[in-house]
Amino acid sequence: MARLRPTIAVWDYDRTRPLIDGRVTVEGCDPVWLHDMPIETMFSRALGHAEFDVSELSFSNYMALTARGACPYLGLPIFPSRSFRHGAWFVAAGSGITAPEQLRGRRIGVREYSMTAAVVARGLMEDEHGLAARDATWVVGDVEERERSHIPLPDLPAGFSVERAPQDRFLVDMLLAGEIDALLAYKPPKLLAKGDPRLLRLFPDYEARERDYAKRTGIFPVMHLMGIRRDVAAREPWLAMSLMAAFTAAKDLAIADLAIVQALKIALPWAPAEFSRTREALGEDYWPYGVARNRRAIEALARWHHAQGLSPRPLTVEELFLPTTLGT
Repeated sequence: MARLRPTIAVWDYDRTRPLIDGRVTVEGCDPVWLHDMPIETMFSRALGHAEFDVSELSFSNYMALTARGACPYLGLPIFPSRSFRHGAWFVAAGSGITAPEQLRGRRIGVREYSMTAAVVARGLMEDEHGLAARDATWVVGDVEERERSHIPLPDLPAGFSVERAPQDRFLVDMLLAGEIDALLAYKPPKLLAKGDPRLLRLFPDYEARERDYAKRTGIFPVMHLMGIRRDVAAREPWLAMSLMAAFTAAKDLAIADLAIVQALKIALPWAPAEFSRTREALGEDYWPYGVARNRRAIEALARWHHAQGLSPRPLTVEELFLPTTLGT
C-alpha cells in the first residue's frame, strides 16, 4: 500500500526541524515539507487558497474564518509559535506617555489589526490595564519598510476606529513625528536595536511583567496552530493523531537540546541557565501541545478576539479543533 505524501507547510523552528530533517517521522507518511517561505506568504497561500494538506496557520485569522464557516482547515492542537507580547509596545521619547492608561483616546500604529500578535497584546492590555480596543484609534500600515502595495482593513462592528496610514508614510516615522502616539509591533523597530534615544519601550521591564503574568494566569499565549485541510481530515481520519505524535516528539527533542551542557548545541553561552530559569517560571513542560494543557490560553485568545470585533462571539475550544483531538 502506498504511503501518504501530504504537503506540510511549517516554518523552520528548532521544534519542527527534527521533522524536516527526518530525525522524527510521521507514521504512515512520507511528507513533502515546505519550510522556506515567509510566514505571511504561508498563511496567505493556506487560508486564501487552501494550497497545503497541512499548514501552520495564524490563530487569529483561523478564528475569523472559522467563525464565518469559511475556513478550509480544521485546527490541530499543535502550537509551533507562542509569545508574550508585553514587549510589543513602543512610544516616542518626549511624548510624556509612560503608562498604558495614557493611551486611552490615542492613535496607535499596528502592521495588521487582526494579526494574532496584536490580538494578544491588546488582550493583555485590556485585562491588565483596562484599555480596550475600542478605546483607541488603530492606524494600520507598514512599520519601517514597504511590504505591501495594498493594506486591507478589517470589517469590524460599530464602535471600533481603524484607518490606514498614508501610503507614503511608515509607522515608525509617524511615531517620531507625533502623528501616532504609540506603536504595536511584533518585532522591535531597527532604530531601537541601534540604540536611537528617540524610541522607547512602553514597558522597559517587559520580561519581568511577562514572567509575572505567566505565574498569575498560567497562560503562555499561543500565536500559531497547525491545521489540516477538511477534505484531507475526512479522507484520512488517522492522520491527525499521527501528526500530533510526530510534532510532539520533534518538540521534545528540541527542548531536550536546551539542557545539554557538555557541548552546547545552541549557540548561546548561557542557554542551559536560561532554560532552567524558563522552566522555573513556566513549568517543566512549558511548551505543551494538546487541548487540556492549553485550554486556558485558547479560551483567553477567543475572548480577546471577540472583544476586539474580529469574531461575532467567543468561539469554543470544541469549535476550533478536529473532534478526534479534543481528548489530548
